[in-house]
Amino acid sequence: MKGKSHRGSSIAFGEHALKSLEAGKISSKQIEAARVAINRQLKRGGKLWIRIFPDYPFTKKPAETRMGKGKGNPEGWEARVKPGRILFELAGVDYAMAKEALLLASRKLPLKTKIITTEEQK
Repeated sequence: MKGKSHRGSSIAFGEHALKSLEAGKISSKQIEAARVAINRQLKRGGKLWIRIFPDYPFTKKPAETRMGKGKGNPEGWEARVKPGRILFELAGVDYAMAKEALLLASRKLPLKTKIITTEEQK
């Protein structure tokens, strides 16, 4: 995927955010794993916004299937992400807690990410 993300590249709801630094695909399972990691770290404190949605289907052929015979069945959903896209936003927590939660989430994702705040954005 070429280019940088223009839409969804600035913090809109929260105070702290996780921003992608490279292009790639994030599956719905990876988004859910990151969401669970953030919520466990926050312990019901603060508010979380997920700014990406897995709207692109991907297919997979069954194991031990011969070549040909068409395309495989839809296997799952993924979100296509360009550099600069905001993935998650947090509000209502201090920077130390937000940094720890977003670091845990970034380890669940296949992209390089960066933690930003509303102060850095201005």
